[in-house]
Amino acid sequence: MQVVGVTQFGGPEALAVHEVQDVHAGSGSVRIAVRAFAVHPTDTGVRAGERDSSAAAPPYVPGMDAAGVIDEVGPDVEGWAVGDEVMAIALPLTGHGGAYVEHLVAPVGSFTRIPRSTSIELASTVPMNGLTAIQILELAGLERGQTLAVTGAAGLLGNYVVQLAKAAGITVIADTSEQDEALVHSLGADHVVPRGDAFADAVRAIVPEGADALADCAVQRDVVVPALRHGGVFLDVRGWQGNGTDGIRFEQVMVFREYRSFDKLERLRQAVEGGTIVPRVAEVLPAARAAEAHQCLEAGGTRGRFVLTW
Repeated sequence: MQVVGVTQFGGPEALAVHEVQDVHAGSGSVRIAVRAFAVHPTDTGVRAGERDSSAAAPPYVPGMDAAGVIDEVGPDVEGWAVGDEVMAIALPLTGHGGAYVEHLVAPVGSFTRIPRSTSIELASTVPMNGLTAIQILELAGLERGQTLAVTGAAGLLGNYVVQLAKAAGITVIADTSEQDEALVHSLGADHVVPRGDAFADAVRAIVPEGADALADCAVQRDVVVPALRHGGVFLDVRGWQGNGTDGIRFEQVMVFREYRSFDKLERLRQAVEGGTIVPRVAEVLPAARAAEAHQCLEAGGTRGRFVLTW
């Protein structure tokens, strides 16, 4: 089968299509004929060698999101059949590996059906960012009416965080650049403030005591910690341990923990079907143009996800 990956870690140009031995469904798993896979910032870290690759062998294959059609069902698997259209989360550099593949072996629990009336391309953008957003809200532990500040609200992860928080009755203060104001307003945020160094002051102009929690989807860290009240929760998506600010609880969001979170994948499917969250694709490209997608992603300003297809 074909995969997209790197034999030497490096820039986007290191990505290439490689031929590897095909894989097959084992006990408790299915094989998905991947039709589409989404491109994430996490993927660029895998490509560049910023993740632990000691358990893997080249070519090193990125990708945490895939959607396609089940074409093999392993022993001891019930409720799934060849021909089912599914979306799945994958784990690069470990286990069955990343999602930039023609065939993905997925254990039961790591996939669910794609939402009704949703294309495979759109569905491929849901699992990883959606599970991350759910974990953010779980770690925040907010009650209805409490306040969540969100950086990077215009990015797809930020979109899902804002939309799921609003559905839970949480008051959301979201950042934006001028060009993305209409998009962020459309997500349903209660307050929209400028992004950048003045974010914390803008949040405190709305809630003088500070926000109850902050989802730092844009990785602003020290700059935005002052937006939180004493006793607030800072949620980091890149493993930051925090800066030691007194009275702030720093939490690290790790989506790898959600590999078999089937119930949460089902929540995401239902959220898409009900219009609570809205997947967005920036552009669909053939898999052979993965390097171009990585270049564009790293250049910044992408709204929605690049999706690659076989």
